[in-house]
Amino acid sequence: MERLRVKYPVIVEGRYDKAKLASLIEGDILQTDGFRVFSDKKKLALIRRLAAEEKVVILTDSDRAGFRIRGYLAGAIPPERVIHVYIPQVPGKERRKKRPSAEGTLGVEGMDAEVLREALAKAGALAGEDGPPRQPITKGMLYTLGFSGGEGSAALRRALLERLGLPAGIGANALPGVLTRLVTPRQLEELAEELKGGAEPQQ
Repeated sequence: MERLRVKYPVIVEGRYDKAKLASLIEGDILQTDGFRVFSDKKKLALIRRLAAEEKVVILTDSDRAGFRIRGYLAGAIPPERVIHVYIPQVPGKERRKKRPSAEGTLGVEGMDAEVLREALAKAGALAGEDGPPRQPITKGMLYTLGFSGGEGSAALRRALLERLGLPAGIGANALPGVLTRLVTPRQLEELAEELKGGAEPQQ
């Protein structure tokens, strides 16, 4: 299958993640070497320099470690220069590992190729997929629709993330930007109605 072209540099955690992604896409891939990026000033300076030139894509595992690395990088780069790409939390173990991860979920290296392609496409990271500007999802919309700030909002938000195939660890500050890339405000309203009523989503 022909490799996909990405518009921006992609940041992943380790070399196995990089190898998996390199088999799927054409473009620059930079690894953080896990938590080493916390103390590697040169690596962080490089990432900041890349972000100053163009946007960067952050694609880490959807576990506690991955979110910690994502949060560290996001805090070091202007938010408008970051494209967050998330993978779903899929139970399993990578073939090369004797034991599953602490949380028992697959990382980027163990993710199905089509899932990775879809995640990159939904986030707008692929070349040639620019469309009309999307109307942003705001924190106010999330509050109005019951996804934040009210009784039962946490459970409703978890249900939304599960419905969209997103990890449960996405923070409140990042969620509006993520949703903006995936759904329109009208689609979010429909999802809110369906999740509150327990109805099946319309295709």
